[in-house]
Amino acid sequence: MSRICAICGKRPFAGRSITRRGMAKKKGGVGRKITGISKRIFAPNLQRIKAIVKGTVKRIYVCTRCLKAGKVQKPSRSYPVDSIQ
Repeated sequence: MSRICAICGKRPFAGRSITRRGMAKKKGGVGRKITGISKRIFAPNLQRIKAIVKGTVKRIYVCTRCLKAGKVQKPSRSYPVDSIQ
């Protein structure tokens, strides 16, 4: 599965996860110390949906931001689906 949005092209990107220990100075401690940094991946929130693409119904992966913005046209219940006919 390619984790890329079919509409906007949003894809996973790499980052770091920082582990800390100790108490913050404003809470009376001596400060927070970094004890480890590990690599991680920030993945987009993709949903597999049926959408109308170039006049046909296809299943595509779309991020939730594009879904909420209305950039995807979903088929209605009465829309003719190619696989049934």
